[in-house]
Amino acid sequence: MTAPALTITEILNLPAVVPLWPTVGRALGLAESTTYQLAAENRLPIEVIPLGRRRVARTIDLHRFLGLAPQEIGVGPACEAGSAAGNDEGAACEAAPPVEQSSPTAK
Repeated sequence: MTAPALTITEILNLPAVVPLWPTVGRALGLAESTTYQLAAENRLPIEVIPLGRRRVARTIDLHRFLGLAPQEIGVGPACEAGSAAGNDEGAACEAAPPVEQSSPTAK
């Protein structure tokens, strides 16, 4: 039986390091056995860190893979809980307007 997938709000509220199961597996929509099998084969899309007998992953890696991390340069998306349609489960994210950059002048 597969656990329900995590919502965007739940993923954005995770601590810095999270366990491989259930957190990473649920965020990726995987079953427990599939999560551990892919980790053993080094086929998960994020780095798995052995921590004693536990297997953990950095939350920022999970955010980047899912496209939820702020952009490296500039301002990331502004996210608020809930959406304009009144859905309390997701997060409404709007990208910041692009920053205009002037080209360097040749001398």
